[in-house]
Amino acid sequence: MIDHDMKEQLKPVFEKLEGTVELAVELSQHADQAELLDLLEGVASTNPSKIIVTKNLNPGMTSLIPRFKVIHNGKPTGITFSGIPGGHEFTSLILAILNSDNKGKMPDTVLADRIRRLKGPIKLRTFISLTCENCPDVVQALNQMAILNPDIEHEMIDGAYAQDDVKNLNIQGVPSVVNNGELMHSGRINFLDLLVKLENTFGSNDAPADQKPRDLGDFDVVVVGGGPAGVSAAIYAVRKGLKTALIAEKIGGQVQETRGIENLISVTYTEGPQLAGQLAQHLASYPVQILEHRRVKTVHKDGSPKRVELESNETLRTKSLIVATGAKWRELGIPGEKEYIGRGVAFCPHCDGPFYKGKKVAVIGGGNSGVEAAIDLAGIVREVVLIEYNATLKADQILVNKLKSLPNVTILTNAKTKQIHGDGQKVSTLEFEDRASNESKKIELDGVFVQIGLLPNSQFLKNVVELTPYGEIIIDNKGRTSVKGIYAAGDVTTTPYKQIVIAMGEGAKAGLAAFEDSMLHSPA
Repeated sequence: MIDHDMKEQLKPVFEKLEGTVELAVELSQHADQAELLDLLEGVASTNPSKIIVTKNLNPGMTSLIPRFKVIHNGKPTGITFSGIPGGHEFTSLILAILNSDNKGKMPDTVLADRIRRLKGPIKLRTFISLTCENCPDVVQALNQMAILNPDIEHEMIDGAYAQDDVKNLNIQGVPSVVNNGELMHSGRINFLDLLVKLENTFGSNDAPADQKPRDLGDFDVVVVGGGPAGVSAAIYAVRKGLKTALIAEKIGGQVQETRGIENLISVTYTEGPQLAGQLAQHLASYPVQILEHRRVKTVHKDGSPKRVELESNETLRTKSLIVATGAKWRELGIPGEKEYIGRGVAFCPHCDGPFYKGKKVAVIGGGNSGVEAAIDLAGIVREVVLIEYNATLKADQILVNKLKSLPNVTILTNAKTKQIHGDGQKVSTLEFEDRASNESKKIELDGVFVQIGLLPNSQFLKNVVELTPYGEIIIDNKGRTSVKGIYAAGDVTTTPYKQIVIAMGEGAKAGLAAFEDSMLHSPA
C-alpha cells in the first residue's frame, strides 16, 4: 500500500526514533487482514531496527476486523487502531509511532500536566470515516492523551468495519467519541475543548495547593488567534524587531475546516489543512513564542502594559494586543438543534455527508457555504432541500445556477426554520414557517446541515472594547479599536468581506500599526 516515494519520505522522519515501537496485530480472518499487514510492514520497513510488526497467533483472541495496538519498549501505549488507517488517518498512524517515543509535536508542560491529572480509568472509542477531514484531529489528540496518561485508553474505529456498532449507537456523524456505550461527543472539536470535556466528564486530580499562576513575562506585542490574520500580524510584528507572542486554540484557525481554496491570489488551488500547515511553518521560522491550545480568559485594558490572563492559569503582559480570533459556525438556536447534533444535525457536509447516502437531507442557508454544501450533498444523498430565510439566495450566481441544474435539489426561500424534531435517537422532521403565508410546514427527512454563516469569537472582549450588536470588533482603517494599545484584524472585526486574502492583509496592517504607534510613543 505504501509506494517507494512515500517510504523514502518516511525514512528521515523515523530516523529520530530512540525506543522500539511495536505494531501488535491481532489475529483476524477478515478479508482485509492482508491489506493491514501490508500497510504496517511497509511502514516498519522504513526503520526496521526501531519499528516492528508482530502477529498474535493465539486462536482464542481472534478479532472480527483488522486491528492492532501500539506498544513502546514493551509497554502498552493505550492506543488501538481498529480498521486500516489509510486516507486521512495515515497521518494518525505516523504520529502515534512518533509520539509514543516522545517525538513530534507533543502538548507543552502546562497541557501535559492537565492531561496527567485526568481521573481514570478512561476508555474511549472514536468512530471515524477515512474521508473525514476533522477526524484525525480528535484521533491524534486522544492518542497523545493516552500516551501521557496511563489511565487512558483510546481506540480508533473505522465505522465501515463496525456497522453493527454504528447502528446500535445510532452514530450519524464523525468523529463520534463513545464512552461506556454512550455518545460523548460528535463532530469537529479542537484539542483544548476536547480536554475540557474530558475534565468535566471524568474529573481531575487536584493541582498542588501552592500552584500559582504561571507568569509568561512581558512582550511588545501579543497576538490572540492563529488563523491567517493572526499569523500575518505576528510575522509583521516580529520582523519589526518587536518581542512577540501568539496565543491560539489551533494554528490555522477556521482555515483548517475549509476544503478547496481557489481565490488566494497567486495560488491556483490549495486546501485548508495544507494552508494551515504552511502558516505554521512560516510562523515557526521566526522567534515568536507560540502558546497553542490556549484561550484568553480576561484582558485588563487599563494602562500599559495590558495584562492578559489565560484559562490555563497563565498570565502575560504586553504593550500592544492584537486580536485576530476569527469566527465560528453560527448555530440556528432553535429547539432540537443541540439535542440532535451528531444524530442528524451536522455542520460539515464533507465529513458527515456519506452517512446520509440514499437519504433525504436539508441544508439551512442560501449563502455560498450553504449552496456549495447542497451541491456536494446532491452527489451523495437521495434528495436535498435547501432552505433560505430571505426571498432570494445570497450565493454567487455561478453557484446558484449549478444548484438549480441538479435534479434532486429543491429550493425553499422565504422560509424560517423553527424546530428540529426526532424520536430521541435521530432526526425525523424539520419544521419551518412560510414567511409569505405565515403557515407552519414540516418536512420529513433524515438530516439537517446548518450553513448560516459565522459568529465572531469576541466574547472575552465584552466590556473591553467597542463591539457591534453582532459581536464584531469595531476598528479604524489601521486596525485600532476603541482602546489605546488594542488592535484587531480579520473575521472578528467590522472589516467587510470575510476572505482569507483580506484577513492576511488586515493582520499585516494591525502588526504595522502596533509598530508605528510604539515608535510614536517611545522615548526619544
